[in-house]
Amino acid sequence: MSVSPPSTDPADATAPGEPPRWRGLTRAQRLGLVATFVAAGAAGALHYGGAAGIAAFTAATLALGGLAWLVSFATEALGERTGPAVTGVLQSTLGNLPELFVVIFALRAGEVVVAQASIVGSLLANALLVLGFTLIAGARAAPDGVMRFHRRLPNDTATLLMLAVFIIVLLGISGAANDRASRHQTEISAIGAVALLSVYVFWLLGYLRPRTGGVEPALATHRQAPHLSLAVTIALLAAGGAGAALVSEWFIAELEPAIETLGVSRAFAGLVIVAIAGNAAEHVAGIFLAAKGKSDLAVSVVKNSVSQIAVFLFPVLILISLAFESRLTFVIPPVQIGALFLMAIAVWQVTGDGEAEAFEGWALVALYVLTAVVTFYE
Repeated sequence: MSVSPPSTDPADATAPGEPPRWRGLTRAQRLGLVATFVAAGAAGALHYGGAAGIAAFTAATLALGGLAWLVSFATEALGERTGPAVTGVLQSTLGNLPELFVVIFALRAGEVVVAQASIVGSLLANALLVLGFTLIAGARAAPDGVMRFHRRLPNDTATLLMLAVFIIVLLGISGAANDRASRHQTEISAIGAVALLSVYVFWLLGYLRPRTGGVEPALATHRQAPHLSLAVTIALLAAGGAGAALVSEWFIAELEPAIETLGVSRAFAGLVIVAIAGNAAEHVAGIFLAAKGKSDLAVSVVKNSVSQIAVFLFPVLILISLAFESRLTFVIPPVQIGALFLMAIAVWQVTGDGEAEAFEGWALVALYVLTAVVTFYE
């Protein structure tokens, strides 16, 4: 009988008297896990108990945010084995799982306005609100009050954003003109989705491959000893992904009663409430990383999330929606088109030079607040 050699992974070692499953977790992380599972259990109990209303919606929102944190935390632990560049991509991809499930269940329920507004809201929340607070935290952590990071990713993100905004503006103009192309919005959106996905794949391959002449700071692989075993990390990721799928369905089911009780529009619910709840992972990760002085990794997490929503998540959801009766397209209301266009310019202006002061972060946050206020009163 063959005997497996002992593990050399430092995270696999267990302190005397301590269960292996808790090894490497801080007290705050353990409390976060417990709070997340309690919130998810409460959301499930209220949902299946027929307690529709603000209480059930609040529990589902807290659970969704907690699961987004869990996915982000587990992905960061996995990223300790790969380096900042891959960590940023993984954290952004898996961190968008709650948003993916929320939109799918919204489409299945026929809530196209909520689904569409939540995607646009995710773009605005990450590119303005989250990035803004990340720049503020990074600037405060910097000795001279200026957060510095490599310029390649911000400029790449600006290009990808403008590509997505291009097809959105084009279809918006076509719809307003009521021309022949406006009768084929679904077909054009599907073709556009494939085009955006192809660009994203080519960009991602180039981003993860170091360029000739040295490795860029955002792509440098400064690996550290993993503080969690691989088995525990994968288990947490699986639990977070499965939990996000369940809670997203409950969240959408409780959304309708909550909208009626709160007296807000579906556009505002999707643009602000759903977007923020579904992107809690980026809210926490980017800001905390910037506060620790990890500027390149912080920008990588947030900017990768913006890029993925624009040219990966949105196109993928458009293609998935072809299987539903309610179809998702790139056609959005004029106010949201204007907000996305101005957001793309603002993000490029603030981050294109590779440095930012705190006031620039506050400017991005202010833009998000103004957009939310306009949507609230529409």
